Amino acid sequence: MQSPLRTLGSAMLVAATLVGCATPPIRDTARVVALRPLDVQQQPARDDGAEVLWGGRIVAFDHRSGHAEIEVVSYPLARDQSPLTEAPSEGRFMLQLSGFVEPLDYAVGRHLTVRGILAGTHAGMVQEQPYLYPVVRGREVHVWPWGFMLDRRPRVHVGVGVRVR
Repeated sequence: MQSPLRTLGSAMLVAATLVGCATPPIRDTARVVALRPLDVQQQPARDDGAEVLWGGRIVAFDHRSGHAEIEVVSYPLARDQSPLTEAPSEGRFMLQLSGFVEPLDYAVGRHLTVRGILAGTHAGMVQEQPYLYPVVRGREVHVWPWGFMLDRRPRVHVGVGVRVR
């Protein structure tokens, strides 16, 4: 028979392991090609039709006739597919979502991860500089909750004593 303390310790270890292995929000990634927006800018037409998994921070939102265009600053993705905002940017891309899209769900400053199809490029401007945006037609989008970056720290604490905040 195991002691209650040992059973509790085992249960805590299993729980910590499960929390550390969070399931990515976009599971169907079998056909995803390893490209960055900067790669597509260098050879724009080469990768049209390729499926990509990109993420980043929303910097602009605009409704067009029949679809929304969302400008995103791209960042590499962590294991859980969340954007690594502390890493250098991998360029920008334009996300297109068909139909009506609620602007508040895609507010400037929010972070997202998208699986979609490359659909050419779009010439635009970034602070008065010409910029060639890769266009992604979104198939599956996950918008991260505000402050998701703060949850990356491990929250397991071991110790004895009093803690005052």
